Amino acid sequence: MKVKLRGVRGSIPVPGPDTVKYGGNTTCIEVVTDEGDVIIIDGGSGIRTLGLELLKQHPVKCTLLITHTHWDHIQGLPFFVPFFVPGNQIDIYGTFDPIYMKSLKSILAAQMEYCYFPVRECELNAKISYNDIREGQAIQVGSATITPILLNHPVLNYGYRIESHGKVFFFTGDYEHPVNIYEPEDDGYDDYQQLIEEQKGVLSDFIRGADLVVADSQYTVEEYKTKKGWGHGTHESSIELARDAEIKKMVFTHHEPVRTDKQLDEIYERLMRRSDLPDSELLMAVEGTEFIL
Repeated sequence: MKVKLRGVRGSIPVPGPDTVKYGGNTTCIEVVTDEGDVIIIDGGSGIRTLGLELLKQHPVKCTLLITHTHWDHIQGLPFFVPFFVPGNQIDIYGTFDPIYMKSLKSILAAQMEYCYFPVRECELNAKISYNDIREGQAIQVGSATITPILLNHPVLNYGYRIESHGKVFFFTGDYEHPVNIYEPEDDGYDDYQQLIEEQKGVLSDFIRGADLVVADSQYTVEEYKTKKGWGHGTHESSIELARDAEIKKMVFTHHEPVRTDKQLDEIYERLMRRSDLPDSELLMAVEGTEFIL
């Protein structure tokens, strides 16, 4: 199984001289099984160049997993050229929105209305299927078993576990580790902390021993103090997850859009100087990086 990072930036694309090393495109991950089945996670701006490459093997058949429908995870979809070509088949999976009572199809189609984009979803020529799936509902794509788990974010967000031939890859999507809403001296602190530990345990057990995990690590610990509730993790929370779940390789992604290459280098160097690091290999996500599992 091959995993390629097509977009590693959070919130908004940030092209320019200060983001050349790590990349400026928003979230998109390409997974290709040993049999050649193509699985794409999220449609941030990184999906545009992937679509152009896929056209070389027309007709295109692929599976697209949407972690959630915030703008930076779907904004590249109108520029995914395989949608426009007859004979292509794209199967899209994600979650129904129970707050706004909207299906995955209606949410994705909205950004292609004429007031936003010159081509409507109903005018696309590929064969496209939309599938609203539930937590824990496994999807089989060739040799790959894909299982979603709900993770903490201000909208319903799926993390996806992909297993093929005994190898496991997991992507968190946007994920803020749960934190205690009480102060240590408050009556409800201990009970709430127990609930948090149970939630963390569920995720750790779900991905235990995974070969590769790509995790939302947008903030530093200092930044997180004023970003609680925004739905994103820290490098330290991802390190904690790597330790608890005995992950082989942990990759920090969803880089803060204002972060320069130099700043990411400095953060990584500081993290690597810690004396309490787990046995996991820890890496900063770099656009274009390929992992062979």
